[in-house]
Amino acid sequence: MPKISKILVLAVSLALVLTVFLGVRLNGVSAATEEQDGAYRQINVYAEVLQKIQTAYVVEPNIPDVTNGALRGLLESLDSDSSYLTPEDNKLLKSKMVVSPKAAQVGINVSKRYGYAIVVSVLPGSPADRAGLADGDYLESIDGHDTHDLSLAMIQRMLEGAPGSALNVGVIRAGKNEPDPVAMGRAVVSIPPVSESLYENSTILYLKPAVLDREHVQEIEAKLKSMQKSGSRKVLLDLRDVASGETSEGTRLANLLLKSGTITTLEGQKFPKQVFTADPGKAIQPTAPLVVLVNRGTAGPAEIVAAALLDNKRADLVGEKTFGEGGEQKTFDLPNGGALILTVAKYSSPSGKKLEEEGVTPNVVVASAGDQIEVVNDDAGPNQAAAAPIKKPTLQTDDQLMKALEILKNKNT
Repeated sequence: MPKISKILVLAVSLALVLTVFLGVRLNGVSAATEEQDGAYRQINVYAEVLQKIQTAYVVEPNIPDVTNGALRGLLESLDSDSSYLTPEDNKLLKSKMVVSPKAAQVGINVSKRYGYAIVVSVLPGSPADRAGLADGDYLESIDGHDTHDLSLAMIQRMLEGAPGSALNVGVIRAGKNEPDPVAMGRAVVSIPPVSESLYENSTILYLKPAVLDREHVQEIEAKLKSMQKSGSRKVLLDLRDVASGETSEGTRLANLLLKSGTITTLEGQKFPKQVFTADPGKAIQPTAPLVVLVNRGTAGPAEIVAAALLDNKRADLVGEKTFGEGGEQKTFDLPNGGALILTVAKYSSPSGKKLEEEGVTPNVVVASAGDQIEVVNDDAGPNQAAAAPIKKPTLQTDDQLMKALEILKNKNT
């Protein structure tokens, strides 16, 4: 269908979507509030436009084909986690959840920004890491399918598959307009345990989880309980590229380091406000000097931890602004077999900032090493250099880590 037809029908089909949400019909609606009145008037406008398109446009538009795109666009205009699933998509997702709950993958966390899939974080040692994918890369296509035309739920499922199966993506990197083709093999990716190191004559305990699930938070808890045996008195928690896990484990981790104060709040239009506060009895190291590392790959439960520790003045945050994700979704099945995935509540920091909308800005901003290093091919011409894929430098200084250690050195125990 011509592009103009898609645009026109997209606008018109919003009328149908608004009708579903508001529970009204195009004829004879009665508004209870001023806001509803405005919405109903828009429905009448859309209905008039639809009538003109159907009777006067150069070709008859195929409304069923484009309505799915309109529904996706409407849901994604709310936030990146809300999605519309066609009956076919919904059936496929449900069948995959039953048949292969632990399918092979390539080791990336994805979301959507500006209509396309974006890499939030990459698991070290995963197929995606070996292929050179990095935080902030856009996936323009997955196996030939434009991610602009896919819901987030479908994108996440398309990244999964049988172990050893091939995955081909088009990757748009910073500073480039055209996608690079990248091929990977799916694999059963194992999540490494919490990484532990000692700095400054063992006085600083460095901890880095890959995810914030029950197992990894329990590991952190055990290491915090035993840190004094090694002579450690200070803690450096590295939450960079930690973008998955459970929100309950995020609040639990924050509580291990906080003995009082608000950790986070969860609230929605029809969702009763919940305030999560620190329990003094669950704190393990509530007074040890603490610094937390974050970057643009820090998302979800890790952002809850970072915001809680920063707003309660419990820790310094070093690094970059976090990705910005934090909500609770609910799935609503539709009569046609499709489904809506809607964000029904969002998490906020103790200071009241919505994590999904604003992320967490560290009080000590330090750019990542990848942002500071420019790879130049001196032997190539300007056209060749522009087309060359970005390569990760093999040697680089972790300025964020160095700054965090410097701050901790100057903190009194």
